[in-house]
Amino acid sequence: MTTNLTGESHRPGRIEVVCGSMFSGKTEELIRRLRRAQFAKQKVEIYKPAIDVRYSEEDVVSHDKNHILSTPIDSSASILLLSSDIDVVGIDEAQFFDMGIVEVCNELANRGVRVIVAGLDMDYKGVPFGPMPALCAIADDVTKVHAICVRCGNLAYVSHRKVDSTQRVLLGETTEYEPLCRECYQKAISEENERKDHHT
Repeated sequence: MTTNLTGESHRPGRIEVVCGSMFSGKTEELIRRLRRAQFAKQKVEIYKPAIDVRYSEEDVVSHDKNHILSTPIDSSASILLLSSDIDVVGIDEAQFFDMGIVEVCNELANRGVRVIVAGLDMDYKGVPFGPMPALCAIADDVTKVHAICVRCGNLAYVSHRKVDSTQRVLLGETTEYEPLCRECYQKAISEENERKDHHT
């Protein structure tokens, strides 16, 4: 928050998006930025989709077990209702929210709120995920973080699903997903297709 020449407080609103595959450190980076804002004595609110109860019903928790208290919500509209008089809003797992999240983030930023959003940019098939492409488009700043491919050690491109499920939303961990680079992902898909052909 800065003070202009007339002595009024001016809050520069902005949208920051942190995106990437699973295990890339998105939530870790979100928590880092939010903690800095808290240290700076800013009023911070954090939201996550109510469906994400992998580690905790209320906390936003990274794979490295760092955590920060959050408010689980079912719809993006709740964020506007709960975010009055706030300096910074953090949103985790934004890919699971409805498309209204895009307008919500814009409205908050236009009000002078700093909005920090983290989410998967692609699903397990490498398809852009939910509202994330639109959030990246309206963001003032986009940070793409990368996991390491578990097969070759290059930068990962996508979260490959290891279990046989076609549900788009399948909350998971290392038993269900692995980060793979583009080349290893293509190999994994062709191996799976070959296995399916053998079974038919």
